[in-house]
Amino acid sequence: MIETWTNIILNIIISFFILSGSFFLLSSSIGVVRFPDVYTRLHAATKASTLGISGILIGTFLYLYVAHSIVSGKLLLAILFTFLTVPVSGHMISRAAHRKEVKPLTNNQNDEYEEALQKSMKETARKK
Repeated sequence: MIETWTNIILNIIISFFILSGSFFLLSSSIGVVRFPDVYTRLHAATKASTLGISGILIGTFLYLYVAHSIVSGKLLLAILFTFLTVPVSGHMISRAAHRKEVKPLTNNQNDEYEEALQKSMKETARKK
């Protein structure tokens, strides 16, 4: 009886991770298609997909561990690699868009990044 309840709870946890990961990936896909500019699309493409991929990989890892007693190092490395690379790639793409002078399509036109760059350039010129 105890083993049955444990299996049920583990199956619910595994299902939760896989379903929530699928939901985040679907949300990410919809966001990439529906959001108006590159910055908001990057938000959807990086944050939701990181959670979605990680959720599915965690669910898969738990399934392999519980059902087959396999500890998959490849899945753990994939989770780590996803957490390290997706936010950095999103940051680099947004930085490239900013350097190409792509403006956001919002009412807030205050460009704090440009102000910080100008301030940094002035301080660098003053030190020389």
